[in-house]
Amino acid sequence: MSNRYTGDPDARRLRAELQSRWMDAYAPTRHVDTILVVAALALAGIGLVMIFSAKLHQLTLQGLPNTLYLNRQLVALAIGLVVMVVASMVDYRRLQSYVFVLYGTVIVLLIAVLTPLGNAVGGSQRWLVVGPAQLQPSELAKVAVLIAIAALLSEAKAQPGLGEVAIGLVIAVVPTALVFVQPDLGTSMVFVFLAAGMFLVGGVRVRYLVALVIAGIAGFLVSLQTELIQDYQVRRLTAFLDASDPALAQGAAFHTRQSLIAVGSGQLSGKGLFQGTQTALAYVPENHTDFIFTVVGEEFGFVGTSAVVALFAVLVWRALMIAATAKDLFGRLVASGIASILTFQVFVNVGMTIGLMPVTGLPLPFVSYGGTSLIMWFSLIGVLQSIHMRRF
Repeated sequence: MSNRYTGDPDARRLRAELQSRWMDAYAPTRHVDTILVVAALALAGIGLVMIFSAKLHQLTLQGLPNTLYLNRQLVALAIGLVVMVVASMVDYRRLQSYVFVLYGTVIVLLIAVLTPLGNAVGGSQRWLVVGPAQLQPSELAKVAVLIAIAALLSEAKAQPGLGEVAIGLVIAVVPTALVFVQPDLGTSMVFVFLAAGMFLVGGVRVRYLVALVIAGIAGFLVSLQTELIQDYQVRRLTAFLDASDPALAQGAAFHTRQSLIAVGSGQLSGKGLFQGTQTALAYVPENHTDFIFTVVGEEFGFVGTSAVVALFAVLVWRALMIAATAKDLFGRLVASGIASILTFQVFVNVGMTIGLMPVTGLPLPFVSYGGTSLIMWFSLIGVLQSIHMRRF
């Protein structure tokens, strides 16, 4: 019976047609997560408008083109979109083959930042000048650490043991230390949170996780006692607890105090686009980067800030759904890691803007000015797409 079926030309054509339809139905390109892309593009679009608004008055007074920062961010956005498409078309599992190259390259770049090749701005040496552009290796390090730990944990044949945990710690600690001495306390905290989240998803034993938490607290206390964390960083970490203190108003709590004034003045619906006085007069320092959420709050009020937070919630939701439906552990770990980084950065950035968290210098993903950050985030959206498109 089977011989007659396989030898029948009509039957062979029918089977080939069914196989073709099945392949078409499950082809990766037919399973793009449009919600994920639309949410990311919406946030990037909001960021472009807010960056333009934040720098409009200052650039005009300086006699510079008022689209200077906007144009730079647009270039980064264009590059980011190309990277996103390329990343989504490449099978995410191939990242495992290049993890050592990616991680090693990032470590070399982080070391280069600390040499005379690095460019210091505002007391922090975080950038490498590449032609007309600046590269911030610490943003690329987030991707490298994410992929490296995911590859390590996914290759463990059973539940990750002490050896895998130790190697994972080394993977996270090396860039953490290099970023911390730039100094960049906020980004160094991202690596710690990322490693902890991936250990949790990767099935590391609870006793190891508890030991890591205790070791982390002890390390932080030792850093305070040995002054590894500098006095101004300690003041920033504690000033938000009482930003109304007159003794701190012009010092460590200045950012928090001005930020609260800007966000509070927006009230329900805001003062209107380009109408924010705190924004126009630059009362809030770095309002186009770390404190760009204040521009949203002042000009669009509670309604606008709620919309931005809702878009971030959509991104986290999609990342978690992609993690839940991933076809392998590596994909699940990568997607979970992306959700962890995004959640942590948004929580810390928005929290420091409204006085709930200390000022740590973390930008708001997709929205804050910064080419390397924007490109990095769209590359991660591309990786999420790759995982989602290949879940079958």
